[in-house]
Amino acid sequence: MKSCAQGHPEIIPLTKTNSGHGATLLFGYKYALEHGADYVFQTDSDGQTLPSEFPAFWALRHEYDAVLGSRPNREDGASRKFIELVLRMILRVIFGVSVPDANAPFRLMKASLLRKYLSRIPEDYNIPNVMLTTYFAYFHENIAFRKITFRPRQGGKNSINLRKIFKIGVKAVKDFANFRRDMKNA
Repeated sequence: MKSCAQGHPEIIPLTKTNSGHGATLLFGYKYALEHGADYVFQTDSDGQTLPSEFPAFWALRHEYDAVLGSRPNREDGASRKFIELVLRMILRVIFGVSVPDANAPFRLMKASLLRKYLSRIPEDYNIPNVMLTTYFAYFHENIAFRKITFRPRQGGKNSINLRKIFKIGVKAVKDFANFRRDMKNA
């Protein structure tokens, strides 16, 4: 990112101590909002998504308040695909929302929509994209899902194994009850 930023003042690479995926997403989202972003685009840096698919998302920015990736063909293993299916089922049962992909790491959101829900998510929350997607669907925001390519990891090291995912899942289900109460009171 630092080399990309040379000659492109609109690119501002940020570095921070590793605090986990969720906290890092929240840090980036808050930074963007605090610095006047009109749109926020998020993707992971492990090469699983294709930057070449961004223009199609950008082209939809005036039609939708958020364009969220959907990974119909995941090349990151059967266990990850199974976890996403279970997550979608849980979101349907607890929140009554049906989404094709709750946690895709390829999303373009209007800052105004992100600002509307970001404050409802605790700073240390592990899966903020899941809750943002859930809020958007639950409150019938103007969103679209667009299919994206999702390849095997091209770089970096996966620090999440099935045991960690299971622990995250158990905590998430407990947290979902609090989020659901918050939604009903909104």
